[in-house]
Amino acid sequence: MNGQNAADNGAGAVTLTQKKTVKLAKMAMLVAISLLLVNIHFPIFPPIAFMEYDPADIPILIGTFAFGPAAGILITVVTALLQGFTVSAASGLYGILMHIIATGTYVLVAGFIYKFHKGKKSAVIALIAGTLAMTAIMVPANLTITPYFMGVPVDAVTALLPFIIAFNLIKAGVNGLITFLVYKRVSKFLHR
Repeated sequence: MNGQNAADNGAGAVTLTQKKTVKLAKMAMLVAISLLLVNIHFPIFPPIAFMEYDPADIPILIGTFAFGPAAGILITVVTALLQGFTVSAASGLYGILMHIIATGTYVLVAGFIYKFHKGKKSAVIALIAGTLAMTAIMVPANLTITPYFMGVPVDAVTALLPFIIAFNLIKAGVNGLITFLVYKRVSKFLHR
């Protein structure tokens, strides 16, 4: 290998490193936006005030569509941990775990569908499938995890299942709709 080839290879390695650094910086920015958005919250069903809507999953879904499901999981875990130790500290480990399960399921399902079939129709299918998957996984998650962490009987959680299902459908559906509406505009910046 001559000196010119070595210099070209070195320049290529720097470019790859720079690309990875820029991608990580953009992912970190999405985490920061999610942390800000979690402060916008309100109950969907006023009698059950702890079931609050927040738009914090929108940047995570945008990151998933832009960078793939593995990046989406990484953004989800980092966001859940940071939220769990800062703005949502009252929910503690329970909140972190439930956030990772709910959003992680959404991200995996929607992310894999969109990764292999990009386009508007596929985005709609991915977001609907992600919404349904998140709603489905939160039924057993609430039945098994909530009684343990909250010290309530399983029957109390079972009585809330219609609200748990409706809450997850509404929250994930609204976040999916907003993601669909803004993704193409935001993706131009993320793919620069």
